[in-house]
Amino acid sequence: MDGTDERIIAALRRNARMSLSDMSQLLGLSRTTLRTRIEKLERDGQILGYSVVLKQDVAEDAVRGMMMLAIQGRGAERILRQLTNLTEVRAVHSTNGRWDLIVEVGTDTLEAFDTVLGRIRRLDGVVSSETSLLLRTSRGR
Repeated sequence: MDGTDERIIAALRRNARMSLSDMSQLLGLSRTTLRTRIEKLERDGQILGYSVVLKQDVAEDAVRGMMMLAIQGRGAERILRQLTNLTEVRAVHSTNGRWDLIVEVGTDTLEAFDTVLGRIRRLDGVVSSETSLLLRTSRGR
């Protein structure tokens, strides 16, 4: 993958529904070159697919945090399923070390945040947790 491919992927990440004509103009490539490169990226497995991004996926939550969970026994899969059903949970990561799961939580208020933390702590199999509020986020490219 070269710099042109990286620019194509960046444009697709911003708007994968952009027409080939508009994208080729944006990137300074011919439509044929652009289409050929995208097809090659797909064929080579660099692009695995496209997805829908919902408004709620990119909306900034007023209160955000990371909750680290220790799970008793082999209950991580069951708890993972329960967590992904909570609307306040933005993502769940499995990890190694002291914590079994890291849960990204987002709400509108501290009170709502506290409520969801309590619900998570009461899940059968959660033996301990530690939560950190996210105060500021810096984004790379």
